[in-house]
Amino acid sequence: MKRSIIYLLVTVVAVSSCKKWLNVQPESQIDSDQLFSTAQGYEEALDGVYTRCSQGDLYGTELTVGLPDVLALDWSISPGSDYLGYLQSSIYNYKDPTFVSKKDGIWSGLYNAITNDNLLLQHLDSGKVLSSTEYMLIKGEALALRAYLHFDVTRLFAPSYVTAASTATIPYVTTYSNQVTPFSSVSDVLNLCIKDLTQAKALLKQSDPIVTAAYKVGYPNDTAAKETASSDLFLQNRRHRLNYYAVCGELARIYLYMNDRTDALANAMEVINARKFPWADPTYFNNANPQLKDRILYTELLFCWDIPTMTNTMIGYFGSGLNGLTITPDMGATIYEANGVGGEDYRYSQWWTPGSYLSFNKYKRDVDTNLHPLVAPALRLSECYYIAAECTYPDNPSLAMQYVDTVRLNRNIGEPLTAASQDDFMTQLVSEARKEFYGEGQIFYMYKRLNRGIVGPTSIVNAPSNSVFVLPLPVNEQEYGGR
Repeated sequence: MKRSIIYLLVTVVAVSSCKKWLNVQPESQIDSDQLFSTAQGYEEALDGVYTRCSQGDLYGTELTVGLPDVLALDWSISPGSDYLGYLQSSIYNYKDPTFVSKKDGIWSGLYNAITNDNLLLQHLDSGKVLSSTEYMLIKGEALALRAYLHFDVTRLFAPSYVTAASTATIPYVTTYSNQVTPFSSVSDVLNLCIKDLTQAKALLKQSDPIVTAAYKVGYPNDTAAKETASSDLFLQNRRHRLNYYAVCGELARIYLYMNDRTDALANAMEVINARKFPWADPTYFNNANPQLKDRILYTELLFCWDIPTMTNTMIGYFGSGLNGLTITPDMGATIYEANGVGGEDYRYSQWWTPGSYLSFNKYKRDVDTNLHPLVAPALRLSECYYIAAECTYPDNPSLAMQYVDTVRLNRNIGEPLTAASQDDFMTQLVSEARKEFYGEGQIFYMYKRLNRGIVGPTSIVNAPSNSVFVLPLPVNEQEYGGR
């Protein structure tokens, strides 16, 4: 890895500092020695990585409701509605200055978080202040974070596994140093992700409170839920962190990305069979009282980024008409099959406000009081059902469609799915996932993994191509990446 990434190194305490390595090394050493002298310091360091990831240039906004969904053509962007300069991105002009600024910011932001994560991991293995359980929990999360972040770098900046598994693409950085990290192939990066996640899964199996029967998923004020039962704040709200089941979900994602359907299915079914995550109650999804409304299907989230400071930014993305990211009524009706089986789909009725353009409400909040925290979804229960369906179809089409129907039924679509062939099934599965993942930054990755064309606002299909699916490396990294 080129030194430009290393220059992004920051102290965990002052994560916005940005100086050259030689200038920050002495200060970082002093700060890190103090920080990692107590168990609380390790917790704060890990929280610092999550906080960095939750900023607007990463999962707080851009990687959730921004660039990936723009590239997936999920918004009706025209010259008259060039909101936030996304028009050129939506036509895949990857030389546009606004696009370059956004994608370079994503690259540097992800590696900045990885760097601080590696600093934590380096001290974990040399520190003596943690109990065995604390060590396993913190190291499990830190390893999972490193894999999660590298996987998203891969999904954005590298060719897909099915098109170029052996191509050198990005560096998988595992040390906190100023040494150059060589670029690895797609296959090697994914295997390193799996290595980190497998180790994380073993550690969290022994230390994560979420695996216990006493841990009940629910809303913060729900007396039946036990997510805040612990007196230790670090052990509360495990779904706001990379917990054990989130690691299972991420492993399922990556195995599927590598076409390993056996291991993908095993990890997806571990989440499903745990029955830890209840389907969202329609009473909350459809509630007319904004203080009691759950548009985000909070109980179904395996993992989410806590983004309380992004309230105005997230809501501001989805204004009305030309003043935000919107879609046309025709586009909305087509995607959600509003004139057919989707006419009663809760997602269509609750996420979209009718008008000359449909405005998006998934992140809309009451000003003062809300049923759940503002979060950016990162892994959903429904995705595990989609993964199980895709992995199961070749051997058991009927069971595969049952998995999809389970999600559809919980979105108020009672008509069973039918498919004439595997290709037909996959087309319908992608359509179902698009409905579900709107405003979450995931559907672009599904198109890319499957090497499928991207369906535009007017139903025109854009042919799959690495010129679309592979974001260019920052200019000062290209000589190291070989492109």
